[in-house]
Amino acid sequence: MTDNNEQLNTLVHDARKPLNHISMHAEIIKILSEDAAKNSEISDAANKIIAASKACSELLQQIAENAK
Repeated sequence: MTDNNEQLNTLVHDARKPLNHISMHAEIIKILSEDAAKNSEISDAANKIIAASKACSELLQQIAENAK
C-alpha cells in the first residue's frame, strides 16, 4: 500500500505543476487585458481559468489526503 500512496502523491504533485502554470498565465492575461479591447471578456475568461485551476488543485489535495 505504501508504494501506491507514494505513486499517488507523486502524481498529485506532478499534476499541480501544470495547474500552477495555468493559473499563473491566466493571472498574467488578466493583468495584460486591462488595456486590451474586450477586456471584460478576457478578464472573465482568465477568472474562469484561475477558478478551475484552483478547484482542480483542491480536488487533488483531497485525493492525496484520502489515500493516506
